[in-house]
Amino acid sequence: TAPKLSWASEFAVPGSTMVGVVPRLLRGPLGAIFTQAAPLRSVPSALRHLTRSSVMKSERRPDHLERTADVVRQEVVSAAKVCGVASESPSVKRLRLLIADKDFSFKAGQWVDFFIPGVSVVGGFSICSSPRLLEQERMIELAVKHTSHPPALWIHNQCTLDSEVAVRVGGEFFFDPQPADASRNLVLIAGGVGINPLLSILRHAADLLRGRASTGRGYEMGTVRLLYSAKDTSELLFKKNILDLVNEFPEKIACSLHVTKQTTQITADLRPYITEGRITQKEIRDHISKETLFYICGPPPMTDFFSKELESSRVPREHICFEKWW
Repeated sequence: TAPKLSWASEFAVPGSTMVGVVPRLLRGPLGAIFTQAAPLRSVPSALRHLTRSSVMKSERRPDHLERTADVVRQEVVSAAKVCGVASESPSVKRLRLLIADKDFSFKAGQWVDFFIPGVSVVGGFSICSSPRLLEQERMIELAVKHTSHPPALWIHNQCTLDSEVAVRVGGEFFFDPQPADASRNLVLIAGGVGINPLLSILRHAADLLRGRASTGRGYEMGTVRLLYSAKDTSELLFKKNILDLVNEFPEKIACSLHVTKQTTQITADLRPYITEGRITQKEIRDHISKETLFYICGPPPMTDFFSKELESSRVPREHICFEKWW
């Protein structure tokens, strides 16, 4: 088996047990101090609060379920317990969830419907961990920016260790190559918390590289280039995780980190990777090839701009995948 990811031990929950059957719900993306949580013992109270009010439209912003009503979802709705809470940046909290249902699975890049007890609005947050973490430890990670949206407010103001929620996977934005598929290069273009699904894809690509290196079999991963923009270095999420992967696979993984409103000195460890200013069209064009897939996630104006730029550069539409966060 491939080695565990180096960051998996941060939220270790020894002796955890998971029981309980989650019923099917209504059919219907985008979301540090570490301590241990108690085992998950029962179906969460979140499921007892899932009524028609769960699909009511929020007055503050478009409702996630309505906005994604036509997007494919899994049928499994799983109980989950919060087993880790971390401050990833001044405005973003990271959660680790212990998943109860053994049939719950996801592809790198997908999101979850996030059901909270007592909160009528359903959240939608991209998973930022790799499928391997779920396979090995039955856990997923989310990173959620502070906003006035009720699910985000609950995560920042009320969520604690052992809080119980329910989650369901959805989304058509993912990277899930099969062993016999043709080798592809990836260019991942992220803005702000749009890094979440792209980090999942980056981590999955690293798992594929490890698997190929250890067994000589499996999907042959091409190169991966991450172009990631945020306001300043404090809002560049998962910096250490990203640079660890760059250093682990220097011939395969590279990153360019952009800051648009930096006011403090950039630290020495980050300086080689930092560019002040937005991601440019030239940077994107430099990586166009017939073997390259482009994944874009960020604010709608950003995803619209780069997807149109790629199309105008004659990149086939099927090689351009994008997800907008709102």
